Amino acid sequence: MSTRDVASDGRPHRLLALWRSTIGKKYVAALSGLILAIFVVLHMLGNLKALEGAGGGHPAIDRYAHFLRTAGSPVLPHNFALWIERVVLILALVVHVTAITHLWLRNRVAKPAGHHVKRVRSTIAARTVRLSGVLILAFVVFHILQFTTFTIHPTHLVEGQVYANVFGAFHKWWLVVIYVGAVVMLGLHIIHGLWSGAQTAGVDNPDRNWFWRRLATGVTVATVVGFALVPILFVANVLPKPVMQAAHIDPAARR
Repeated sequence: MSTRDVASDGRPHRLLALWRSTIGKKYVAALSGLILAIFVVLHMLGNLKALEGAGGGHPAIDRYAHFLRTAGSPVLPHNFALWIERVVLILALVVHVTAITHLWLRNRVAKPAGHHVKRVRSTIAARTVRLSGVLILAFVVFHILQFTTFTIHPTHLVEGQVYANVFGAFHKWWLVVIYVGAVVMLGLHIIHGLWSGAQTAGVDNPDRNWFWRRLATGVTVATVVGFALVPILFVANVLPKPVMQAAHIDPAARR
């Protein structure tokens, strides 16, 4: 432990002491989870731009992607705001996973050998929270490799056209299954996380728990439906074909 980690009286720094405590890790997990949940909701709203269609060769979702890359221009460099967002999200994700992992390991160590926990009523979201977390993390990696870095491209990618990219991807039934399945896992994780976060923050109360449960349910349903709607409408041929303007991969078109 360095001298910066301890106070003048030799005790650990307050922030370090908070991180080492169980309640501190729960607060960190809740706060980082809230940051990630806010991003997820905003990302879902951005994806709904695809519902506006091909736009005569200038789809709304393409214009939205261009806005994200040029936000703050000309004051800020190209992609600067987008990278700030990415750094914040990566940090939040690392902190969230670390805190949750530490809590899980601490809970396992605290159980005496041969101890059998009495089964209590719990939701499927609570029982599958670790599984859903792992599956969501794996999906995020897959999603980035497909649409951000273009490392994997099971479907044709079109220069500068986000709408065309997702149109092609979501006409593959197995990609639709992967994305909708991931959204369901995300929903289970969100509803458990929001409710657990309310308990950690101490705002739960028998008189107002109905509000927090309905809020968690409402946010979850809206997020799941919003994300799932896009691939389902594409594969069902409800949304029109894109107006093709190019036919090669361009790193500048990544989102």
